Amino acid sequence: MSEADLLETECEAVIESLCKIAGAANTLTEPSDMAAYLEDWTGQYHGEAIAVVRPASTHEVSEIVKLCAAKDIAIVPQGGRTGLCGGGVPVQGRHSVVVSLSRLNAIRSLDVAGRTFVVEAGAVLEVLQEEAAKNGLVFPLTFGAKGSCTIGGNLSTNAGGSNVVRYGNTRELCIGIEAVLPDGSIINALTGLRKDNTGYDIRHLLIGAEGTLGIITAAVFKLFPKPTSRATGFLAVSSLDAAIGVLNRIQDRTGGAVEAFEYMPQPAVDVICRVFPDIRPPLEGNVETGIMLEVASSRPSDAAEMEDGSIKFQNELMEIMGELMEDGLIIDAMVAQSEQQRGELWRLRESILEAITKAGPVYHLDISLPLANIAPFVEEMDREALRLGFRPLTVGHLGDGNLHYALACTDAERWAELPLEEVKSFAFSLLKRFNGSFSAEHGIGQSKLALMGTLKEPSQLAMMQVLKSAIDPKNIMNPGKMVVV
Repeated sequence: MSEADLLETECEAVIESLCKIAGAANTLTEPSDMAAYLEDWTGQYHGEAIAVVRPASTHEVSEIVKLCAAKDIAIVPQGGRTGLCGGGVPVQGRHSVVVSLSRLNAIRSLDVAGRTFVVEAGAVLEVLQEEAAKNGLVFPLTFGAKGSCTIGGNLSTNAGGSNVVRYGNTRELCIGIEAVLPDGSIINALTGLRKDNTGYDIRHLLIGAEGTLGIITAAVFKLFPKPTSRATGFLAVSSLDAAIGVLNRIQDRTGGAVEAFEYMPQPAVDVICRVFPDIRPPLEGNVETGIMLEVASSRPSDAAEMEDGSIKFQNELMEIMGELMEDGLIIDAMVAQSEQQRGELWRLRESILEAITKAGPVYHLDISLPLANIAPFVEEMDREALRLGFRPLTVGHLGDGNLHYALACTDAERWAELPLEEVKSFAFSLLKRFNGSFSAEHGIGQSKLALMGTLKEPSQLAMMQVLKSAIDPKNIMNPGKMVVV
């Protein structure tokens, strides 16, 4: 028997075993059936796999991992396939099995009194938000892909989003985890304890690891009281540097009630309105530094209706903004007067990635900086990008220092001629000078693997490699992502 025939026979045996574990209907082997699972959202990364398997329980995941470990077959955990870095796609040159967690989508329990719920990795984020809302609570994790991304993927990349300024990243929301390790053993830590100092916290090791240390199958999350009142608006601020002062003033006056503080300058708004003509800019004129703001309170007193029919909480925000206008920090502002207007503002913000992608060739930087360094970084970066022929299209979660800095081009036909490597090199050098990070919330995956080797602090990178080798000595868990061993 030739080597090729031997490999084919081994693959057939693995597929047969996978069928026994998850069922033939949930073990995909036809190219047409697997195609959607072997390409990422950007269309940039494509992979190959022996099979795509869709287990329905943690036990089935464990059996799949044990099988692959015994056969030295790589395992690629996969969620909603909304990632932007190629983290959920197999790499070339390694026999792989894609483990889709789409069938592990149950809400196992919801504790209204304790304000927690236990959910499985394949649950869609928007479904979790809706379930929390039915019980008068809020699951605050949110971003544009909420209708298709899954919570396991959110955990594996430690996703952020628009509400991080108040509630933190996915990591801060998670207080318990269940996972399958590279040898198939199961960690069950779904107690939901707020305090548990009994050794290393494996939860935090697995969150943000992009499936390179194990497969997260379920988690416990904190829930929060539903706001009784909310104010959402769009501000024209005098400068990007002044925007930080505006944020701090509003935080101080509202007791830290800011839920979203999104940087949306005029070029980004223009692209959105051009790609989606039914979306209108919230303010007239050229808003050089636009900020989408949302502030919320759960105090019943803030929802009180005043004599003129207005809401107390919104009145207080208008008063604060009036003071900021008098101080010259805010130039113009609008506050949503209905849920429809609020929805229109959020649609504006959540359309940006799709709009920029559709507008033409682009290179995305997902970066974070100390708040004090954001304005000088943008000023220097914009100047250099324009000099080299690029058009900066920047938005950001300004409240937590996360910028999505896109390098675009006014003439798509000239894209190939532009010095992309030069501007990237400048960006990363500038980022290092300003104490920033080259990956804020989208993860490393395949797209930033080379950067890890050149920009990550050597001692931290070495420790990551030690951990990876110790936990996954065969390197079967999502190889070719996050860290090279």
